[in-house]
Amino acid sequence: MLRGIALTVALLAAAPVFAGEMSADEARRFVIGKLFNYSCFEGTRGQGRVLPDGSVVGSIQFQGAGQVRYAMLPAGTLQVKGEAVCAQVRGMPIQPCFNLVRIDENSFRGSISGLGFASCEFTRRNGRAKMAHSADNSPLRLRSSISANNN
Repeated sequence: MLRGIALTVALLAAAPVFAGEMSADEARRFVIGKLFNYSCFEGTRGQGRVLPDGSVVGSIQFQGAGQVRYAMLPAGTLQVKGEAVCAQVRGMPIQPCFNLVRIDENSFRGSISGLGFASCEFTRRNGRAKMAHSADNSPLRLRSSISANNN
């Protein structure tokens, strides 16, 4: 009976480690350098890796249809602001921050703060990524739609 109680206490104590909102420091340890598959609420999917300098590299398929493309965001794109993880994207009038909720030991959900419905689920992968490239073999550079409309 004592073993059963000890096991129950240990499982309850470990539960917050596997599920719940992550602080910026927890997110950094959980995400940096690891490869994740992702799928978003509107169908966009792909895989990617966040590097220690805040850059992101991976693949993306918009709305789950069409060509899978290689994408990269430069160093400093993802930044820690206090306890928040935010994105600095040139041409965007705002700096969005994210709510990051750990689902289990291999996955988390990320949503834009204040827009919980606008979320993506990320699941850790093992191994190397196979990145897609555009037809001319050049990487796709992501820009906000606001800056894209001004160019």
